[in-house]
Amino acid sequence: MTRLPHDRYCDEIAHQVGRLRAVVTSGADLSGTVPTTPDWSLEQLVRHVGGALRWVELMVRTRAEEEVPEERVPGAAGPDGRGDPAALDAWLAQSGELVVGALREAGPDAGVWSWAGIRTAGFWARRMTHEITVHRADATLAAGLPYEVAPEVAADAVDEWLQIVEWAQRTLPQDAVRELRGPHRSIHLHATDTGPELNAEWLVELTEDGVSWRRGHAKATVALRGPLTSVLLAFYRRLPLDTPEVEVLGDRGLLESWLERATFG
Repeated sequence: MTRLPHDRYCDEIAHQVGRLRAVVTSGADLSGTVPTTPDWSLEQLVRHVGGALRWVELMVRTRAEEEVPEERVPGAAGPDGRGDPAALDAWLAQSGELVVGALREAGPDAGVWSWAGIRTAGFWARRMTHEITVHRADATLAAGLPYEVAPEVAADAVDEWLQIVEWAQRTLPQDAVRELRGPHRSIHLHATDTGPELNAEWLVELTEDGVSWRRGHAKATVALRGPLTSVLLAFYRRLPLDTPEVEVLGDRGLLESWLERATFG
């Protein structure tokens, strides 16, 4: 599918950073566990996001030709001390400004190392858009605050996730996604609150040859239906399948198997 324009990704990173900062300064308990990423507290989640933004900024700014170790990224660990929302907010704001500035200056076609074989700054603009979009959901849900995302961003996040799964099955022979190979089965994702212009429906097909997908409506072995944001979060394992926001029709076990195995690798 057609990706969003490079400037749109840059704008969205800046927007998502602003929304995440609002969670940091909302009075939420920074030491509280994030239910969707239970190994992290809310503060650890925010530090992860800010550190990732700074890591990408350094690689894009220097046009890195190979992976840069995280320990070489200035300021990636975040502010000294813990539990200071003002310091964390200021650091996160600067992290966002740095990466957006580097991405805008580079443009989408500048050569930069990436782990997925797409060696451009444009890859990182898209990847960080969805990295922070989903992690903001983690933070927002942990803080008990409402979450929303622009429909075109949510739909592109589903596209990107499926493309990552395709990449993993091709290039990572030990990845769990290879366990999804077998007799033909299919998964249909159906957003119920968008118009035909967005075409927010997907068909994922699982065969002996691997995973393939396309946008569009079709009958499938199992369907996941609901508002687009809820479908996105369930597909990213941020909402349980029994949440009232989504409906599962058909072979629920297949969808559960997908969610367990379709990962970054």
